[in-house]
Amino acid sequence: DPCVVETPSSVTTSVEAVVSGTKATLTAFPDRRLLAEDIIWSGDDIRGYLSSHRIISTMTHLGDGAFGVPTGKRIHVRTIADCWCIENRISHEWLVRDQAAIAKAIGIAPDVLAGLWLAKSGGSFSKPTVPPAPAPFMAHIADSVSAKAFAAAYQALWQGDIESAFSAHYDEAVIALTPAETTRYGHRELSEFWGAYRQALTCHTIAVEHLIERHDAGRSVRVAMRWRAQCTHTGSGLLGAATSKPVEVLGIAHAEIVDGRVMREWILVDEIALWMQVLSRDAS
Repeated sequence: DPCVVETPSSVTTSVEAVVSGTKATLTAFPDRRLLAEDIIWSGDDIRGYLSSHRIISTMTHLGDGAFGVPTGKRIHVRTIADCWCIENRISHEWLVRDQAAIAKAIGIAPDVLAGLWLAKSGGSFSKPTVPPAPAPFMAHIADSVSAKAFAAAYQALWQGDIESAFSAHYDEAVIALTPAETTRYGHRELSEFWGAYRQALTCHTIAVEHLIERHDAGRSVRVAMRWRAQCTHTGSGLLGAATSKPVEVLGIAHAEIVDGRVMREWILVDEIALWMQVLSRDAS
């Protein structure tokens, strides 16, 4: 059946292409294991189910492929895939993988890897238009307290109001797993993470594309949110010298919330895709 998979740097529109991509990954990382961390879902049999899967892959770089000649390096890489499922089939998928974690593990700088991938496409970053999900798909946007508060925190973070976002919505002891397989502890370190993004990128709009809140017995409140920020690369730092180029940031975040505050968070952004946009030879 037709299947659409969107990543921050590409769009795949057939099952055959998905299978081909999976085989290529297994060629480079033949011992890859997908260890499930959590699934946060919503929906029903009528409008379909949106299931946000978070996995950590353990693998060894043993074969040729997109990441170059084998290095023998052990790798941990986290992925979140949002899947819209109806009649027991995945029809649409949004996938964000921490490609910078792979680059870091095999010893390639993210901008160098982005440049290599751009060279294969002639130097230009060109992401095809994403076809819409077919009916009866509707975005799942939770109207519950914790979900709305989490979305409000991201709006504040991208608007540069970092201090108030943390004081209002985050526990002081928050632990956040961030791109390039890094971990931030507490308000100060997480503030430094967001500060680097805000210094490099001026955000014009941020759209919440799905928002799920789960309450399951014996578990903290869990929220999954897919978001998309439209930005301009106006500052130096995280993505090198400012280029004034447009940058789209597609991210997925999971959070565990206790007493109304974020205690643990997983922030998935493909920073290689960001580098590809700012290094593209296309005019700004």
